[in-house]
Amino acid sequence: MTFDVLVTPRASRERVGPVLEGRLKVAVTAPPVEGEANAAVCALIAKALGVAKSAVTVVRGDTGRRKTVRVVGVGADAVRRL
Repeated sequence: MTFDVLVTPRASRERVGPVLEGRLKVAVTAPPVEGEANAAVCALIAKALGVAKSAVTVVRGDTGRRKTVRVVGVGADAVRRL
């Protein structure tokens, strides 16, 4: 399953949702340096979907706030429930 996210780094708390402009909003406390925010996004989405961290990867948008994320092992229904 592949979907688009809008990341807010250095947020006061981590959270997933809501959907804004067709992108799932993800807030992480990690700073956007050296891939820390990307790793935090992957970990947070993995936790929310109940999959391993290795099942979540950023496939596009490594350096921007708008990213495309791929999750292996879940369907569209599980992502919509987020």
